[in-house]
Amino acid sequence: MSAIRKILLAGDIGGTKTFLRFAKAGGDILAERRYDSQSYPGLDHILAEFVQAHPPLFIHAACFGVAGPVSEGRAEITNLPWKIDAAAIGSQFGIPHVRLINDFQAVAYGIEALRPDDLATLQTGEPQMHGVRAVIGAGTGLGEGFMVWREGHYEAMPSEGSHADFAPADAQQIELLRYLARHHGHVSYERLVSGAGLVSLFDFLRETGDTEVAPDLRAAMEAGDSAAAISRFALGGADRLAAEALDLFIRIYGAEAGNLALKVLARGGVYVAGGIAPQIIGKLQEGEFLRAFGAKGRFAGLLATIPVHVVLDPKVGLLGAARVAERCLAPGQAAVGRALA
Repeated sequence: MSAIRKILLAGDIGGTKTFLRFAKAGGDILAERRYDSQSYPGLDHILAEFVQAHPPLFIHAACFGVAGPVSEGRAEITNLPWKIDAAAIGSQFGIPHVRLINDFQAVAYGIEALRPDDLATLQTGEPQMHGVRAVIGAGTGLGEGFMVWREGHYEAMPSEGSHADFAPADAQQIELLRYLARHHGHVSYERLVSGAGLVSLFDFLRETGDTEVAPDLRAAMEAGDSAAAISRFALGGADRLAAEALDLFIRIYGAEAGNLALKVLARGGVYVAGGIAPQIIGKLQEGEFLRAFGAKGRFAGLLATIPVHVVLDPKVGLLGAARVAERCLAPGQAAVGRALA
């Protein structure tokens, strides 16, 4: 069988949803499905269901981007009680090459597979050819990573930078830090820049402002996803408190994106991914995100030269995982596997 006909399995594993895809090497998609992660006790149960529904002759390689740190082919999902073992998956499903990578490594690898209309540019900047690229994205949690140019292609590096200490930028955020420290002890950026973080910001503003929640917003929050309800009411101009919470969320998001850009000197650009950014793209384009991104004192001029793009394709992590799975088929794949583990 030629390489173009070999079958790949790619997965994007998050705390809320899991995407799986069968594809032929070369890009042709054979099957794809979205699963509610929290409805399953582990990834192996989802894989068994997916494989049974779409039985291929043979899976030659698989790669899964997982929302958590990966070490020696094993991972624990940060916002799920799951443990994943690449060797165990390979044995259970008869897959000779299985790789686990951090979910934002997968996002980073997927960047190169995007079309121009999959990106919305917030700041053109002055992109440097082969410069370091940074990726950041809020969803169930907050993911971060970066890419460096090596031997003719970008290599993605994992990071757990979203769990670093939150640094307040003004008096209100100092009070926010104190508020969250009483509830959580350690306050990371993920506590603020995530779906749960938006709810925490809303609660902070409500409690410190002694403000009642509007009945229609309260009903929407109780009926389903509280973060989605806050965002919807904010974007629609239906609730002042929700709008203030989203504005605060965007300022902190932009500030941390700027922090990441400085830490890795992302002259190749910053890519804002994750599930939340495309839903609030209009607000991100208003300028508050970029103002917080560039508010770095003596280094504000440097931040102005760094391109900033929003990734609009929600399946960018799946694209990246598929690219890594295909690399496992190439000569020297064992070395590639060690680098990605």
